[in-house]
Amino acid sequence: MRYLLIFTLLFTFSAKAQQHCGYDFSSYIVLHIHEDGKSENIPNLKVTLVDSLGNDIINTNNKYSWNKKDQVMKFSENYKIDSDGKKIENTPENQKARWFFPFSKATYLLSVTNDFPADNMRVKIEDVSVKPQYETEIIQLYAFNMYILCTTQAQQKAQQFGPRANKPVNVVLKKK
Repeated sequence: MRYLLIFTLLFTFSAKAQQHCGYDFSSYIVLHIHEDGKSENIPNLKVTLVDSLGNDIINTNNKYSWNKKDQVMKFSENYKIDSDGKKIENTPENQKARWFFPFSKATYLLSVTNDFPADNMRVKIEDVSVKPQYETEIIQLYAFNMYILCTTQAQQKAQQFGPRANKPVNVVLKKK
């Protein structure tokens, strides 16, 4: 009887541990980059992950992200998709569109591993247009800046003090 009870408990805990969500082992860093006094995200910026010396971070052997192996860690802009999942450049009024990453609106995104060392990283934001309007900015990242997508509502509500998780990093760029 004792073995049956132990087997039942092990099976129950094993089944609970194997539940997964679509974003297991991945998190996101989300940046809302705008001008002072404006809420619109500034498009077409070059946003890269850098170390404390300002050197680009390379995703060597997928150390920091599960995609773009051995490439510079660059943020991309979230975009809208149609009902078929295809990217839409300009949304016609009669077409229903949604954000590709629904947890984030018009922002810059970077997929990282759950054990990403955010406290050791910085983000470099550059206006690389023909006539740059904004100063280059380097900001420090912190572990609480990561969107951990496979958490329960109870875990998120349990955080009572300190910076809230799963909120975009608010970056205000200065004009030149």
